[in-house]
Amino acid sequence: MKRLAAASAALLEPVRAVAQAAKPVRIRDVELFKLDIRVSKEEQEASARLGWGVNDFRRSTPGVVKIVTDAGVNGYSFAGGYPPSALPRLREILAGQDLFAIEQHLKRGLGEWGGVEHAVWDAVGRIARQPVYRLLGGAADSIKAYLTCVWRQRLDDVAYQEQAEAALAVRKAGFQGMKVQAWRTRPLADVEACREMRAAVGSGFALMFDRTAHLPQAVGQKVWDYETGLAVARGLEKHDAYWLEEPFARDDYQSPARLAAAVGIPITGGEGYGGLEPFRQCVLHRTYDILQPDARNIGGIFMCRKAAILAEASHVPCILHGNMGLAVAGWLQANLAVGCEWQELAHIRPGWLPQQQWTPALKVLKSKEVFVIRDGRILAPQYPGLGLDVDEEALQYYQV
Repeated sequence: MKRLAAASAALLEPVRAVAQAAKPVRIRDVELFKLDIRVSKEEQEASARLGWGVNDFRRSTPGVVKIVTDAGVNGYSFAGGYPPSALPRLREILAGQDLFAIEQHLKRGLGEWGGVEHAVWDAVGRIARQPVYRLLGGAADSIKAYLTCVWRQRLDDVAYQEQAEAALAVRKAGFQGMKVQAWRTRPLADVEACREMRAAVGSGFALMFDRTAHLPQAVGQKVWDYETGLAVARGLEKHDAYWLEEPFARDDYQSPARLAAAVGIPITGGEGYGGLEPFRQCVLHRTYDILQPDARNIGGIFMCRKAAILAEASHVPCILHGNMGLAVAGWLQANLAVGCEWQELAHIRPGWLPQQQWTPALKVLKSKEVFVIRDGRILAPQYPGLGLDVDEEALQYYQV
């Protein structure tokens, strides 16, 4: 027995040595700032031809989060946009703490700032020399991408044929799906638009429709009642729409469940929820056929992973809500970690491709190739952390 104990101790000695040598990496500081990326004359001219303004480029990068560590490695997220007044609380949560203690940071309140959590993960991945999705167990090498196209004008003023032509252009560019808002004043008009879009793109191309129920209220529209949602869902199903997103109010867990049970088209939602409790309610009420946590709103990348596990335990698929510009980095890592089917690339103006949207922001990266898209799929980034090779000197140059 003593020999066995001695042998066991000898075997564990290398592990103990590694454990003793592994010192915690401490967070020294948190910084929040915005960028003012100069847009070239050519970019301005291109944006003018397509009805964009310079601010459309800039809004792709709402704000930067910087996590400074005592290991000489910084973490960055482009999903910031938080006011400077948040800094005292963020420093209280993070400064002096073990960088790797993500769960502890969340318990201390970090989930209120999901974009900051992205930057913590970026620093973790850079130190571990691995992409975040791999640290969280993800193994996919690519993910299908769909574009969410948003028109500048009211949808009532957009011809069905214009939406059909936009969908066809997206398909010809190699993408496998496109989402549009279901915001017309006459709800069944969106069904008619779906009919025209389907005729243009044919079969095998996903057409998603998003009511985002709380947003049309801001322009004077009413939240759909159940009968309206049912009529729209049945109409979209007739024209082979892929899903209907957030047809009712976000705090209404029963109506989407009732609708999901009544139609064949998937009913989806979840982007506006913070924390896990709303997703637990969705699971309990069978609210949605597909849950769509947002990697910022829910509290960060790790919270997306938790929501996906909750959904998986109830046999409900998870497909994360998306974002735009360099901010996509955190959403992509979360999607790859979860093993989602789709990555949303959001707020693309009709006539544009996502590569054009994020081109100006590449000025703050050393590598000018980001979110590589081939055959309608985004390749999994191999650069560590969030997958962005940040040029710190360029960040400082463009920092406001």
